[in-house]
Amino acid sequence: MHSVFETAPAAPAIPITFATKATWEAISAGLAAPARQFALANGFVAKPGACLTLPAANGQIEQVVFGLEEASSKSRDPFRPGQLPGLLPPGVYRFANVAPHDARLAALAFALGSYRFGRYRKTEAPEVRLAPPDGIDVVEITRIAEAAVLARDLINTPANDMGPEQLALEAQKLAKRFGASFSCVVGDDLVRQNFPLIHAVGMASPRAPRLIDLTWGDPAHPRVTLVGKGVCFDSGGLDLKPSSGMLIMKKDMGGAANVLALALMVMDARLKLRLRVLIPAVENAVAGNAFRPLDIFPSRKGITVEIGNTDAEGRLVLADALALADEEKPDLLIDLGTLTGAARVALGPDLPPFYTDDEVLAHDLAACARQENDPLWRLPLWPPYDSWLDSKVANVNNAASGSFAGSITCALFLQRFVEAAKSWLHVDIYGWTPSAKPARPEGGECQAARAIYKLLSDRYG
Repeated sequence: MHSVFETAPAAPAIPITFATKATWEAISAGLAAPARQFALANGFVAKPGACLTLPAANGQIEQVVFGLEEASSKSRDPFRPGQLPGLLPPGVYRFANVAPHDARLAALAFALGSYRFGRYRKTEAPEVRLAPPDGIDVVEITRIAEAAVLARDLINTPANDMGPEQLALEAQKLAKRFGASFSCVVGDDLVRQNFPLIHAVGMASPRAPRLIDLTWGDPAHPRVTLVGKGVCFDSGGLDLKPSSGMLIMKKDMGGAANVLALALMVMDARLKLRLRVLIPAVENAVAGNAFRPLDIFPSRKGITVEIGNTDAEGRLVLADALALADEEKPDLLIDLGTLTGAARVALGPDLPPFYTDDEVLAHDLAACARQENDPLWRLPLWPPYDSWLDSKVANVNNAASGSFAGSITCALFLQRFVEAAKSWLHVDIYGWTPSAKPARPEGGECQAARAIYKLLSDRYG
């Protein structure tokens, strides 16, 4: 990804003046008479997202005025400046009056708003650059934006070009770039090396399932392990999804995409931690050898699992990966996955729930989510619901009885496979923006990774 920042513009950057309905009158009064008249003639009233280029006497753009929400507005979007790359003519711009505490997120939004997915048709990336505001870390913001591009590109790529093998190649490319070690357990070797649940979910696809394993950093540093759900397409298996439910299932590897984005940020920033990334990469397909409802499989941990629903496959592949991660007792174990529709019903597409019993971690992560405009909301690991996963013939069922609290029961299922890790965090992301918002185009999204990166930076920077 090319940086959108122009640190040494050849000509003076064009100023962008941010205005709200409340501040516009004073800003307008300070304009030269022709510019003020031009704004009046265009009916500009500084509504959020409204953009007007004001001409100089020679016909060049003298400045841009752009509408924001009021600072006190409940619906204020710190990423509103992310609309600018899609609105501005080519050129180099600067923020003329951004508040210092808003400058960082405004610059990040500008970078995120420049994203275009152009793998399959020609797309013109906006020819707009930003002279970065004073006091922001351009390298850090570029790093975060690049990670978001990686997550979005991986999720937006359709399953015919982003199967388990291609996902593994992307992880391998990242490992090579940062000098990390990389290995992969493929196909029937999963059974031989005791990953029976990953194999069971992926065995019906002609594209072999695999477990991706990347390790980076000083072994003496605190151990942080990231586990990402890599279901490259989810048909639902024999409990087949309706066509409407299958439509965007190329995004079901969104956990893996965001874990790789997070790993990119961690390694590029050289945080003082020993990083391990585990991604069970599978396709949940339909064939004569597909796993069936009421089949029972062992897991790596030795817990036997009855299959209540083949469409609750993400927790199965995560279970084996979490069990492996747990064996080396990491200081912090984090898993991300596009797991439950129940999370979307409860909190919508923009607000992923997270689960942890570590009160300090929960407090710190919630603060980081707010600071980074990467929203997260804590839900409880509610023990009374654990019995809903009971099976009469196995240790546990992968699908809870009844239709209540689906995201919580998924988290409780996964909790059974984590015992030795000092701290565990589970995030049930959507990984997708259903309709475009400032800095967040419709399609695959980097979700939770920025907030978690901030947490790791604060702890291990």
